[in-house]
Amino acid sequence: MYKEILKPFLDKSFIIITAPIIIPLIIIISILIALFDGFPIFFIQERPGKNLKIFKLIKFRTMLPENVSVHTESITKLGSVLRRTSLDEIPSFFNVLVGDMSLIGPRPLLKEYINSYDQNQIKRHNVAPGLTGLAQIMGRNKVSWKERFNYDLDYVNEINLALDIKIFVKTLFLLFNKDIINQDNNNTMKRFDEEQ
Repeated sequence: MYKEILKPFLDKSFIIITAPIIIPLIIIISILIALFDGFPIFFIQERPGKNLKIFKLIKFRTMLPENVSVHTESITKLGSVLRRTSLDEIPSFFNVLVGDMSLIGPRPLLKEYINSYDQNQIKRHNVAPGLTGLAQIMGRNKVSWKERFNYDLDYVNEINLALDIKIFVKTLFLLFNKDIINQDNNNTMKRFDEEQ
């Protein structure tokens, strides 16, 4: 009952309640990106969600438009700030509102990874992907892919309200801890298929 009914209800309720804060932030950050980094403002990419259903993930663009990849040098100065503070994730609240994502769950990964999962790893898609999750509060990009998948599967198997509250509260705490952001500051974690 919690996973299928209460959790989606709480997700949407949170987005609606925080809309007076979220909407002005989106407007302000959009203006800043347009002024300092130009267009496009948003980074939109297809990702697999619950039951591998493909959806379009929306984030603020933090990299140069001609090279939105994984290279640190392509991250803009404003993008660096947005990543360190996780403000680049704010547009993903729309994904939560329409039901593509949840506030808490395994992070949505690249479509290319689907064929690289083993029979256990793919079970991370038994639930909706989240803005934050158990793997993120246990080390974010500092944990290995094996550890990350183990945390994701632990979450899928143990999903409940108390666990979601714990992850949510610890996420808020970590947002203000500069030592727990990304490994090597803004670098993105090595690709899953490169670690095989």
